[in-house]
Amino acid sequence: MKLLRLGEPGAETPAVRGKDGATFALTGLTDDIDGAFLASGGIGRVRAALAVGSLPALDPTGLRVGAPLARPGKVVCIGLNYRDHAEETGAAVPERPVVFMKDPSTVVGPFDSVLIPRGSVKTDWEVELAVVIGREARYLADPAEAAGCIGGYAISNDVSEREFQLEFSAQWDIGKSCESFNPLGPWLVTPDEAGDPQDLGLRLTVNGEPRQDGSTKNMVFDVHYLVWYLSQYMVLRPGDVINTGTPAGVALGLPGTPYLRAGDSVELTIDGLGTQRQTFRNA
Repeated sequence: MKLLRLGEPGAETPAVRGKDGATFALTGLTDDIDGAFLASGGIGRVRAALAVGSLPALDPTGLRVGAPLARPGKVVCIGLNYRDHAEETGAAVPERPVVFMKDPSTVVGPFDSVLIPRGSVKTDWEVELAVVIGREARYLADPAEAAGCIGGYAISNDVSEREFQLEFSAQWDIGKSCESFNPLGPWLVTPDEAGDPQDLGLRLTVNGEPRQDGSTKNMVFDVHYLVWYLSQYMVLRPGDVINTGTPAGVALGLPGTPYLRAGDSVELTIDGLGTQRQTFRNA
């Protein structure tokens, strides 16, 4: 299933896209697609309603596409999780996952504008596979147990300001948590439809020029391992998001490639998860 939210910020209608491409409103089943929805078996209720045809049709024409998840509890990010990305930045391939946090309020819709922060000279792009937690993960016994804790997958743009991140502070968070720095969506795709999370192609272009072209099969630490690993150090709750890292091709790793400026357009695609596109403008 593909879950989505349509409408203006703060007033989105929860919806589902059927296999035939038709869109149906979920307003009779839930107020929103959020942690409470996931924790209470919301995905199962939607699947049952789809099966009996009880959901009202919704025409998405002209409607803004919001982030498919409202109010993420936390956004946990994994750095340097592709060997080629570590190599292009001059960093060693990590022996343990590199973990940092991103302000959940950075999450915006997949086609919303992204704001270049005041004083920024190094705003960068990162296409990533986002994992949305659907069931509490706490001290999981092994990576195999992690599969049952995943509610779905989405495209994430882990936008980063490299000067803020790497030159202004020993912590990465200030370069990762600027306003609008995490477009998410267009859909939250359930695991049964997303397929193997370790066999998805990721691509990103800037103004139509290819920049990133990778595959999740090249992750240093795979999705199930990451969920298991994080559960040893923090409780992952329904509605939390994990950004799982980016492949090579970011501006930081491409000497001479310009960073993002107002008017630039970035397009991201992950196999089976759709496409998102943002125009960047000055804050």
